Amino acid sequence: MQVANETTNETTNANQGNDNSVTTVTAPEIVCGGCAGSITKAFAGVEGVYAVEVDIPTKRVTVHHDQETSREKIVEVLDRAGYSAE
Repeated sequence: MQVANETTNETTNANQGNDNSVTTVTAPEIVCGGCAGSITKAFAGVEGVYAVEVDIPTKRVTVHHDQETSREKIVEVLDRAGYSAE
């Protein structure tokens, strides 16, 4: 798994499959790079998730995943990490 850190984004990449979907949610609690790191770490190892991008200024989390991974699953992972999703 590769992790790239930028000022406003953190991305985690795993082996990407052929059935790629993208879900974006807003997490109002995101305020810093530490938050981005926590969210990225929360998705590490989640089956069906290929990449996670956290945009700190817009408080958006973009998850690249397979078609079997639901929005509800993404919200559940964020919730367990301590972040609400809108």
